[in-house]
Amino acid sequence: MTESVTTQSVVQEITNNLKNKPGALLPILHGIQDALGYIPAESVPEIAKSLSLSRAEVHGVISFYHYFRETPPGKNTVHLCRAESCQSMGGKKLEDYVKNKLGIDFHETTADGKFSLEPVYCLGNCACSPAMQIGKEIYGRVSAESFDETIKELGEIA
Repeated sequence: MTESVTTQSVVQEITNNLKNKPGALLPILHGIQDALGYIPAESVPEIAKSLSLSRAEVHGVISFYHYFRETPPGKNTVHLCRAESCQSMGGKKLEDYVKNKLGIDFHETTADGKFSLEPVYCLGNCACSPAMQIGKEIYGRVSAESFDETIKELGEIA
């Protein structure tokens, strides 16, 4: 079975299971992203048809909410906290460093598919600002040096 057939069957199953729910669009989009890691562009026409919406309406919701991805995520997703506490403790400087180090901006994935970078608006680690999360691990008092060490420990960048 090809990846496209698998993706199509996942989208079809989720859409069919949720299309009769009131306000079904968001649950469908969340279900697809939870299952695939993103919402493939080729799924938009099927979603729109099943809900009697235009493709533009479906795409508008996907593009409005920053949570939804239209491209596959990287192997590791780096979530950088952008809340006030982290900003006041050097979060912007860290953000600039991470973007430069990875060569990507928020909502992007490195060309090698190893990293995606996403903003988050509080990790609940304010006493240890600035904070980031990679996978399920939360890191506090993150600096350029500790970011590099963490990435090196993951074995992703020398």
